[in-house]
Amino acid sequence: MPLLNNNRIKRTFLSVLEDTRQKYGFCVYGYVIMPEHFHLLIGEPESGDPGTVMQVLKQRVSHRGLRVLHSTLSDPTLSQTMGKDGPPKGKDGAPKLESPPTPKTHKVGPKFWQTRFYDFNVWSHAKKIEKLKYMHRNPVKRGLVARPEDWPWSSFRHYALGEIGPVEIESEWTGLRREREVHVLQLPSD
Repeated sequence: MPLLNNNRIKRTFLSVLEDTRQKYGFCVYGYVIMPEHFHLLIGEPESGDPGTVMQVLKQRVSHRGLRVLHSTLSDPTLSQTMGKDGPPKGKDGAPKLESPPTPKTHKVGPKFWQTRFYDFNVWSHAKKIEKLKYMHRNPVKRGLVARPEDWPWSSFRHYALGEIGPVEIESEWTGLRREREVHVLQLPSD
């Protein structure tokens, strides 16, 4: 099973992306998390460079993701194949539980990421729109959903509906929200 097919890991990814966005000061224009990879359209970070941002993002997601997997594998209700009589039983009649993987197992265990990421510089608004459309249509093209708005692991609903999600997306919606917040802060008090 692809590691990003786990919803807890997808939520972890989005949390780490937002933390990393804030720490390195870059804009996220769009994202899509697929079962075995992700698409990300970002601006130039205020500190570091895109390569550093990707390295930090991938390292933090893999560390937290492995903890998620470890906790899932350690949970007997999630790790056992349930038969009609419940989990397999040992000689003493007690449930037979698998041992959770040790930290050493993680070092040689599943690998989250490919060694490299594929970057592409976007220089025009038209190219940005083209890339966002490609990214957001990816789950539909793969047959995971019928429409882009049905895939909860992307920024599409932000663009289509103005939804505020776990990652701040830099768009016209965000600009309008910031403008309203400034006007509310500047209202004179009685």
